[in-house]
Amino acid sequence: MTTRGLDLAARVAALDEAVEAAVGRLPAVDLEPARRALIHARERLALSPDHTVVALAGSTGSGKSSLLNAIAGEQIAETGVRRPTTGFPAAAVWGADGAAELLDWLGVDERRHLAGPAAEAATGLVLIDLPDHDSVVVEHRVRAERLLERVDLFVWVADPQKYADAALHERYLQPLATHADVVVLALNQVDRLTPAERDRCVADLRRLAAEDGLAGGTVLAVSATTGEGLDELRELLRQAASRRVAATARLVADIRAEAAQIAAACGEGVPPRIRRAARDELVTAFETAAGVGVVVDAVRRSAARRARAATGWPPTRWLARFRPDPLRRLHLDGVPERPELTRSSLPGPGAAGRAQAGNAVREYTATATAGVPQVWSLAARARARAAAATLPDALDQAVTGTRLDAERVPLWWRAVGAIQWVLLAALAAGLLWLAGLVLLTYFRLPEPTTPVWFGLPAPTVLALGGAAAGILLALGARLTGTWGARRKAARARSRLRAAVGQVADERLVRPVSEEMRALERCRAASRLAAL
Repeated sequence: MTTRGLDLAARVAALDEAVEAAVGRLPAVDLEPARRALIHARERLALSPDHTVVALAGSTGSGKSSLLNAIAGEQIAETGVRRPTTGFPAAAVWGADGAAELLDWLGVDERRHLAGPAAEAATGLVLIDLPDHDSVVVEHRVRAERLLERVDLFVWVADPQKYADAALHERYLQPLATHADVVVLALNQVDRLTPAERDRCVADLRRLAAEDGLAGGTVLAVSATTGEGLDELRELLRQAASRRVAATARLVADIRAEAAQIAAACGEGVPPRIRRAARDELVTAFETAAGVGVVVDAVRRSAARRARAATGWPPTRWLARFRPDPLRRLHLDGVPERPELTRSSLPGPGAAGRAQAGNAVREYTATATAGVPQVWSLAARARARAAAATLPDALDQAVTGTRLDAERVPLWWRAVGAIQWVLLAALAAGLLWLAGLVLLTYFRLPEPTTPVWFGLPAPTVLALGGAAAGILLALGARLTGTWGARRKAARARSRLRAAVGQVADERLVRPVSEEMRALERCRAASRLAAL
């Protein structure tokens, strides 16, 4: 009997990790056997590691009780012709005491401690005569099956008449296919057979055991009446008790069997890495659903409006103030202190936008879960659907919480605005000068000498030059403001895409990735435990 590869503690830890990763993904009913195996392993390891528990299991009339008495050399279990013969388990304990807590955990009340040189040679052996597994009394079968889940080594006692019984092989032996190291098949009552019949029965039992997956199990021919094969069986039990590996081997077999079941549910293929293009398509669809295009256009128009208001020709500049600020109309003219409590006035996504976002969610989830078992894919899709239900509010909060325009006024706006006022002052001065000259002429008063600039009277140059320069400067500033507004819109789009991408990562990419990481963790841990 060997434990193969990892020690038991490492296997228990690995299976525990696999179960933890599978919670909420694999059906609870599929994880329950693994949980029981873990509980059983921990409980058994905490109880008397110096004892090896061996169960004599078999059908009614197979001679289990007689075999126990023959091995022990004492009358431990009652034998008789009344059926069922064994209704309650009885235990023989070799060597000093110390197995009381273990037997209490097993639920064995009838126990006998053996002493003497023969008992000392097999110190630590606990041999239990189980109730008949085919008993017509339900309570007897329940006791037997409960003990079968907890013992360290199985000795299946079969008689020449029932060793090929389908119920024995299908219900009890085949489920132990992964436990060949801790299974012994004892063909009892061979004294009733001729040597040729005995050899045929033993060969046939080996064949059936191999078909059950127990090709590595030990098959013995024994007789509680004549003592045939008992020395070999006693030596096998003595070695199991002295080496103290049967308990570990049984627990390892249990852990490996349950881990193999979970590993099978995790599938063979490795999920592909999520394509970058799939996430980009997802974010683009979310931008449409969040109304990013509308916001970016509003940023452009708002920035252009502010530029005109700051740099336009003063006599017409005030007209721009009558036009509503596009960002203010959307309640996006600032970053609120608590975006989660603020809502924009953006129109909700239309049917096309909602369909695009829904398709993107499904497409992304399908890409991320390609090649994984359906049960894990369904778990990922369930989380994606749950996340999709909260997307509208999350996207709106992402938009309202994004800084869309610079709060600092550009220096060139201030400079152009100051120049415009100087030019307006020149215009006003020229007009006032001209008006003064007109009044002097009207009242026939002597006119002062008027300077000539560039071949024209100075007031005319001031009036015309101030107006022309102001208008030309306003036109140039408008073109520059339009270019700047486009740059601000481009920066706003970049920030909004980042904010929407963060929502996509938090609400969809991360949950789906967590499911895939849980699958990989479950697969790796279960395969490690099943080695």
